[in-house]
Amino acid sequence: MIDCRFADGAGDDSADASTSPEVLFTGFPGFLGSALLRRVLARGDGPVACLIQPQYRELAEKRAREIVAAVGERDDDDVPADAPTVHLYEGDVTEPDLGLGSALDDPDLLAGVEEVYHLAAVYDLSVDADLAEAVNVRGTERVLDACERLGVDRLHYVSTCYVSGRYDGVFTADHLREGQSFNNHYESSKYRAEVAVRERMADGLPATVYRPAITVGDSETGETDKLDGPYNLLRLLLAQPERLAVAFSVPGGAETELNVVPRDYVVEAVAELSARPETAGETYQLCDPDPLTVPAFVAALSDAVGRRTVTVPIPKRLAKAAARLLSAASVDVEPATIDYFDHPTRYRCPNAREALAGTGVSVPPFESYVDRLVAFAREHPSLGDDPMT
Repeated sequence: MIDCRFADGAGDDSADASTSPEVLFTGFPGFLGSALLRRVLARGDGPVACLIQPQYRELAEKRAREIVAAVGERDDDDVPADAPTVHLYEGDVTEPDLGLGSALDDPDLLAGVEEVYHLAAVYDLSVDADLAEAVNVRGTERVLDACERLGVDRLHYVSTCYVSGRYDGVFTADHLREGQSFNNHYESSKYRAEVAVRERMADGLPATVYRPAITVGDSETGETDKLDGPYNLLRLLLAQPERLAVAFSVPGGAETELNVVPRDYVVEAVAELSARPETAGETYQLCDPDPLTVPAFVAALSDAVGRRTVTVPIPKRLAKAAARLLSAASVDVEPATIDYFDHPTRYRCPNAREALAGTGVSVPPFESYVDRLVAFAREHPSLGDDPMT
């Protein structure tokens, strides 16, 4: 059942108290949010309410119907009566009460929510400071306020490994406030958002924090919804002749680790960990415990693309200037990605590995699925890198 509602609670008359939401999602119909919603419904949690922005309503309705049908193992025209229920509420994490007003206090609407999954954020290395502050920081604070108002049993908050900023050394789930500098407003805003979550946890809010590393497409299908981050390098290689391609390297990059994980690992890990009561109060870094160095990553991607690649060492300042020139020439290479060619932080995840041991959920080697990422990107060249905000 799909129930589409507005902030005042008005919506599909088929909804009733028996299907009142017990779980609230932000970040739907985003890439991670859509996949995680399906896993949460498949394990029997719900009914679920998804906070959606009005401009994404059509997409949200489409994806919600597909997910409900898939979980119910029927097509869209024959959804069984006992299929999971998804409620779509128009609102915005940046607004007071998430733009939901009195719906948060109505027992027939959202007052029965017991768990919140907060994924909504601007995932963009070049985001400007004001937008990052509004969505990533104040939006998280609004969600925290809503959690306290609802008296939820659990918040599941999706952060990022890159709250580390440019911490020089090994960064684990035990690290956060280390006096680090940051590459960009995305990193600094996610850092401040996690600090806010940790402060509420210290005050008694039951929550779990999940920190994915750089998340790329699905390891089985290659599917992604935008070509950003490491895909900048892929676009650069694809724009050059097969017989010889050129990539950048910067001083200090030879030993730099590029920590990449596929979407399905992140989703399966969050789904597994969020189902356990003993993980409340914990922080988990969902990273590759054995990542490739930047040169090894370039080599693996070059092999998958079928390019002989020569890496040219140049100063970082010139590499960023070259990226800007390439972007102006219609080869999209985001200059902000150059900062990760000499990123000093190394990520490790001992508690996540221990918690997931024996579950079958683990990070596949990048070389085992890079061909699928490349194939999907080649089949969908019109995909951009614009974030869903």
